[in-house]
Amino acid sequence: MSFNIDAIRDDFPILSQHVNGKPLVYFDNGATSQKPQVVIDAISKYYQEINANIHRGVHTLSQLATDAYETSRAKIQQHINAKFAHEVLFTSGTTHGINLVANGFAFFLKPGDEVLVSALEHHSNIVPWQMLCEKTGAILRVIPMDENGELILSEFDKLLSNKTKIVTVNHISNALGTVNPIKYMIDKSHEFGAAILIDGAQAVPHLKPDVQELDCDFYVFSGHKICGPTGTGILYGKEEWLNKLPPYQGGGEMIKEVTFEKTTYAELPHKFEAGTPNIAGGIVLGTAVDYMNQVGFENIQIQEKELLDYGTKRLLEIEGLKIYGTSKDKTSVISFNIEGIHPYDIGTIIDKLGIAVRTGHHCAQPIMDFFKIPGTIRASFAFYNTKEEIDIFVEGVKRAKLMLS
Repeated sequence: MSFNIDAIRDDFPILSQHVNGKPLVYFDNGATSQKPQVVIDAISKYYQEINANIHRGVHTLSQLATDAYETSRAKIQQHINAKFAHEVLFTSGTTHGINLVANGFAFFLKPGDEVLVSALEHHSNIVPWQMLCEKTGAILRVIPMDENGELILSEFDKLLSNKTKIVTVNHISNALGTVNPIKYMIDKSHEFGAAILIDGAQAVPHLKPDVQELDCDFYVFSGHKICGPTGTGILYGKEEWLNKLPPYQGGGEMIKEVTFEKTTYAELPHKFEAGTPNIAGGIVLGTAVDYMNQVGFENIQIQEKELLDYGTKRLLEIEGLKIYGTSKDKTSVISFNIEGIHPYDIGTIIDKLGIAVRTGHHCAQPIMDFFKIPGTIRASFAFYNTKEEIDIFVEGVKRAKLMLS
């Protein structure tokens, strides 16, 4: 697909609507992406034509639904270049995937073992590991960051030891847009025999992760950030690790044989997919991945880099505005404040102008504590956004500043 921004915007019905009497400018893509018509239609098509439970029925609809679900798994396997389809687990989202792995590691850790997390993490990649450490007596270590919003790799190197059992870090920071050097971190972790989990929630809208090239042990992401439905996600895990981990939930589908004396578990991936899943969501996640690949990730990266550069330039025209997260390698996120004005107040005013941004700590409170601020205004751009929208946004911020000064 050649990159025609007008045609692409036509794919997203929500972008043509008005909010508070103004054309919608949607800059909250870091929280969730909008959905193209092909995804919306695919949800309806599933419920209209093949709605049935999967993996259990011999009747035609069940077989059609099962085939569609497993075809989606295969699409995602190909998309992230997993070695096997059974290394791709459907989850309800990134948080579910992280908790599944953290729960499993409770069986491997002992007091004094160490878990490394980074200072740039979303709460969903902090709290499960804190809970794990409380349960096992393991120690949580934090990889520090600097004023640019970059991890201090020399400190990471010092923290790694034979006590390190798992390292967990995001591919891209949701609050600052920093792209972390995960390949370096993966290789260094493996030198010490540690497993490593990559939180890819903010990365997959912008790039295609190659999990075999990265050599990560786990990679997690959410479907709703890549134009797919909410309540969907993927946990990739190396086969050897998934075979070691115990089931996260018990119930139907994840079992091989059940008696009151003993239960044996199903093979991968079903061992971790207890109960009736979000069948429509899983199928349509494959539709969303197809759409993103049709747009083309090279096109997406070019468009979003232009938006990031243009948005940064325009916002810095505003006196008293400070951008947080100035990493050399970052994605299309601009997190900022204006001196003397609370971010919530600006967000509220520009909402009246039809402009949607995120304000607050973005579920990354340790980052805000590092900068000694209550939060930021975060504008997160997607490939369907335009420079004209950025101009409207900048004028809105200027207007809000004038009203609040």
